[in-house]
Amino acid sequence: MNYSNHNLLHLLNQSVRLMNQRMNEKLKEYDLYTSQWAIIYCLHKNGPMTLTDIWQYMNVEAPTVTRTVKRLEEKGWLSRKPGTDKRQRIVHIADNAKDEVSRLADIIRSYEDEQLFHLSTEEENQLRQLLEHITSNK
Repeated sequence: MNYSNHNLLHLLNQSVRLMNQRMNEKLKEYDLYTSQWAIIYCLHKNGPMTLTDIWQYMNVEAPTVTRTVKRLEEKGWLSRKPGTDKRQRIVHIADNAKDEVSRLADIIRSYEDEQLFHLSTEEENQLRQLLEHITSNK
């Protein structure tokens, strides 16, 4: 077996690391990191969710999501409201942060376009389909 041809995971990891570093630079003025933006985006895309729904969707450990949501709540990005069950709390984008989240989503979309500009539309669609296929096989 020729291991030099088996570097796909390494390339994926390096690509994600580089893109996250660059994205952190974009998020710096908002006092956010990519891991925090991931949760905000999850709620922006899916609407209000429980903590359990968030960590299951993101495939991240529950304590990590709980800590990050707490920080984002303290920063004014998120709020938690009671759910139907007294123990359940529903996480929302804070009312006063909704416009800012929409603006930030546009900035991130532009950043994504910058990072993928060298791909044709067909290549970008292929990449998206392949990544969705990989992540759907959890």
